[in-house]
Amino acid sequence: MMDISKNFFEFIGLPVSFDIDQSELADRSRELQKKLHPDRYAHLSDREQRMSVQYMSFLNEGVATLRSPLLRAQYLLLLQGIDTESESSTPIAPMFLMQQMELRERLEEIPDQDDPYAELEDLLAEVEGMLKALREQFAQDYQEGALTAATETVRKMQFLEKLVVEIERLEDRLDG
Repeated sequence: MMDISKNFFEFIGLPVSFDIDQSELADRSRELQKKLHPDRYAHLSDREQRMSVQYMSFLNEGVATLRSPLLRAQYLLLLQGIDTESESSTPIAPMFLMQQMELRERLEEIPDQDDPYAELEDLLAEVEGMLKALREQFAQDYQEGALTAATETVRKMQFLEKLVVEIERLEDRLDG
C-alpha cells in the first residue's frame, strides 16, 4: 500500500512546485486510481479495504488541490507552515482593496447595462488576466523563497477567485 504521511506531491509522484504539468497529474492520478481502487481490495481484510478507501480519498483530495492554482498555492504555503485560511494572516495593500471595490461595483452595475453579457465577458477577461499575473507572481515569489510576498499574492488570488465565482453566478442569474 501507499504512504499517506507524504504530501500530495510526493504521494502522486510530482515535484513540489507551483508549476506542475496538468496532463502528468491526470496520468499519475489515473494510474494510482487503478492501483488503489477499493474493488481491488474487496477480497482482503476489512482493515486493508478501509485503508484502500482512505488512500482513494487522500488521492482525490490531492488531485483536487493540485489541479487548482489557488489551492495548490495555499497547499505549498501550508507545507512551509503558513496557513492562508486565517483571514488576518497577511495585510492586503490598500490599492488592491480599492481596485477590488471598483471591480465589485462594476459587477453590481452589470444587470443595468445595455449589453450585460458583453460587460460580464469584459469583466471576466480582466479578472482572469489579473489572476494569471498573480499566479506567475506567486510562482516566482515561492521559487525565490519570498514567502511573505507569496502569502500576500495568495490572499489577492483568493479575492479574485471569489469575484470569478460571483461573475459566474450573475451570468447564471441573467440566463435564468
